[in-house]
Amino acid sequence: MADKRSPLIGVTCMTIQAENYSPRLGMSRSYVNALLKAGAAPLLIPHIADKAVLRALYERLDGLLLPGGGDIDPVHYGESRHKNCGEPSAERDDTELALARWAMEGGMPVLAICRGIQVLNVALGGSLFQDIQAQIPGAERHDWYPNHPRDRRSHTVAISPDTRLAQIAGTTVLPVNSLHHQSVKDVAPGLVATGFSPDEIVEAVEAPDHPFAIGVQWHPEELASGDARAQRLFDAFVEANKQ
Repeated sequence: MADKRSPLIGVTCMTIQAENYSPRLGMSRSYVNALLKAGAAPLLIPHIADKAVLRALYERLDGLLLPGGGDIDPVHYGESRHKNCGEPSAERDDTELALARWAMEGGMPVLAICRGIQVLNVALGGSLFQDIQAQIPGAERHDWYPNHPRDRRSHTVAISPDTRLAQIAGTTVLPVNSLHHQSVKDVAPGLVATGFSPDEIVEAVEAPDHPFAIGVQWHPEELASGDARAQRLFDAFVEANKQ
């Protein structure tokens, strides 16, 4: 980008059901705070069924952040729902999958977090474990929520050397929080698994042939205010939007 304006980063929303209110759309302020600190202008994107309208919004963005949230409908990767799979949001799935595909096709920088890494993987043809504990024998607990601090470091991630993520983190062993019960199963074409938990769950992916496309299974936005390594991921993402 030739000018000095703050890059406009789209952040997709989730539906929030509150008693005595109509359904609301929003997203955790932690994502917004980390992006603002990195010098971006965050823009919350609602569920939009009309693809022409969604595309018009997409064309105004410099980058896309796919945040955390509920489970993706497994119909999108050719499976029936496991009993432990959460109730999906068709509106959110359709919005995010379209945005993810456009961004990857168009070379737009993408940062995908928790559900986001799963959306990115499914959008490009990969699949998911619908429930880690039920489907991966010997797996450790990964769903340290809701009765634990969201910044609780639950395990480490081994990051592959010579990857963009290792360069950003400045290390190949990173302690992370863990707030998920699903994970990447078959890695999509065009993506490479670059981070693993001690029980060999995929914790990070990136697209080597894309200007900037990184997905992480943990929640760096919940760590960024007090952890420079977590904030550096947002800094690098926003910097990629200036190029």
